[in-house]
Amino acid sequence: MIHLEHAATYDILMTFLSSFLVILFLILLVLICRNKRPPIESEESPPINQLSARQYSLMEVDMATDGFNPTRVIGRGRLGIVYAGISPNGDLIAVKRIHPNLVLSNASIGFSTTLKWLSLSHHPNIVQIKGFSEAPGERIVLTEFVGMLNLEYYLHENHDGVSLLGWSRRLSVAAGVARGIEYLHESMAPSIVHGCIKPSNILIDAKFGARVCDYGMWFMAPARVELGYVDRECLVEKKRVSKECDVYGLGVVMLEILSGRRSEGGVLVEWALPLIKEMRFNELLDRRLGMPSEMKVFVRLAKVASACVGNSRKNRPSIAHVSAILNNLEQNQEQKQGFL
Repeated sequence: MIHLEHAATYDILMTFLSSFLVILFLILLVLICRNKRPPIESEESPPINQLSARQYSLMEVDMATDGFNPTRVIGRGRLGIVYAGISPNGDLIAVKRIHPNLVLSNASIGFSTTLKWLSLSHHPNIVQIKGFSEAPGERIVLTEFVGMLNLEYYLHENHDGVSLLGWSRRLSVAAGVARGIEYLHESMAPSIVHGCIKPSNILIDAKFGARVCDYGMWFMAPARVELGYVDRECLVEKKRVSKECDVYGLGVVMLEILSGRRSEGGVLVEWALPLIKEMRFNELLDRRLGMPSEMKVFVRLAKVASACVGNSRKNRPSIAHVSAILNNLEQNQEQKQGFL
């Protein structure tokens, strides 16, 4: 009889314990589900697990560039010298070594913090930052290797004419640059201002896509304005670079794409605006290519460029507006050519 009572008590305890564990499990499950947030995904957003670029030692960068070997130099600009390098995991990368005088004048700026933030940018029309290095007298930026040729080469330095971009590719480049800038301005928080939109800062990849580089690096050379690519407010009124200044630079780039002429310190804008206003497009457009088959598309492109460079910051179109127009022109062009 006693054994039966013990057995009954044991069964009751086991039943209670099982019920308690089930209830505890359900409570934990509810709490987990309430705290879980669905991931936000888009083509232009960085992967959820993406981290900011890591810092490389100067020794690692030295090894990647074979001791900054002069034979590895693939570019020179206002910020520094660019080398082709091999990352520790074997990937081809571009290594920009900032000029020593700029490093010295910006010694107090949080270089590593800024680069970690910039490296979170991820978009098909920008060059992604892969890493950086900081040491006494050294500031180095490591990016993905897109190629050695930029829009400057295709428009102005391609003397044999073999690799001249045709009209449809020029339109696609303009639209791609606008998309890249729009991402930096509108999708990054806080916004990233490029500070110097010009053909040499637009790389052309293997598929002839536009890739904006050197974004957000204007702080390294704040006193060096690029004549012809910054607006009057920045040049004359000494205002800081801004989103509107980037739109101006894009407008100048579009004029170069249309005409095949260099900016020449602002002369291009003064020459082109009257031609656009008077509809003299036979004088404006690059004669090396002949007149485009879809003339209306490039008339529209010219008018957008005119709005970007012909207005003050207050009246200038936003990059979102410009990008929407150029994307529409590009899509219509592709449809007419049977690409879609």
